[in-house]
Amino acid sequence: MKAMVLERPGTALVCVERPDPVAGPGQIKVRIEACAVCRTDLHVIDGELEHPKLPLVPGHEIVGTIEAVGMNVDASCIGRRVGIPWLGHTCGTCPYCLSGAENLCDAPLFTGYTRDGGFATHTVADADFAFGLDPDGDPVALAPLLCAGLIGWRALAKASEGKRIGLYGFGAAAHIIAQICVWQGREVYAFTQPYDANAQRFALSLGAVWAGSSQEAPPAPLDAAIIFAPVGELVPAALRAVRKAGRVVCGGIHMTDIPSMPYAILWQERELVSVANLTRRDAETFFPVARAAGVRTHTKTYPLSAANEALADLRAGRLRGAAVLVP
Repeated sequence: MKAMVLERPGTALVCVERPDPVAGPGQIKVRIEACAVCRTDLHVIDGELEHPKLPLVPGHEIVGTIEAVGMNVDASCIGRRVGIPWLGHTCGTCPYCLSGAENLCDAPLFTGYTRDGGFATHTVADADFAFGLDPDGDPVALAPLLCAGLIGWRALAKASEGKRIGLYGFGAAAHIIAQICVWQGREVYAFTQPYDANAQRFALSLGAVWAGSSQEAPPAPLDAAIIFAPVGELVPAALRAVRKAGRVVCGGIHMTDIPSMPYAILWQERELVSVANLTRRDAETFFPVARAAGVRTHTKTYPLSAANEALADLRAGRLRGAAVLVP
């Protein structure tokens, strides 16, 4: 197999040849058709998330076909298309797992972080943590749903049922969740980097009722806001934008420090919450909604060997939608 490997945080990925991985008990071996590139991959590669498995194959928005299975896995699944997400394994015995909060497991494994992921031609995964996908779907279009979609969906659930939803950072996750919000009859307010007219036009094309700079106030108080950009300075801005009893959801795994802010912008029962990882239940609820809403992911494809270029484009904000590697 070929793989793009991180040997040390802060360095470029290296293309290597490896023996094909072998599916262990409870696992499947997957031939990868597409793997989207997530901002979390940047956090891992740039060293902002500590203690990755090294050397590491990044990538956790994987679409592929099962080629082989390990012990205790039904061989009839060979040939099926599956998606492999960020959450790759949980202990099943800690208080969080037993209470249905497996996203907070005390002993998890994460795809493309603490186990090898999808910047490769093949990978292995726990069969119980791989999701069945449409065999007739476009693997490139499906790939961003495996994290940008799932984390965005979990963040939207945390944002409650409000009508006016602000999305800070209009990238891979926001462009998916905006379509679902519009389908649900909500109003989307898109906040982008200052002077990013292309991102604002992109948001409006997907049904946003307003798009502007993250430094601007929306034309009406928001019921909730989701922050996808990893920028702590957006937290006080979002709190100022939501109404009394409004909620701000931080949707990223990493964020720069939140600056000191006056208590007055949190007062009047505004809430600030975070989202961590995902659960298999999130996938069960999200994929039917994405199909019903007719979500169309906007993607730019790169060959596997160009993973460093895709990461650079994401880091520089040159993408509209998601980058996807195709082996």
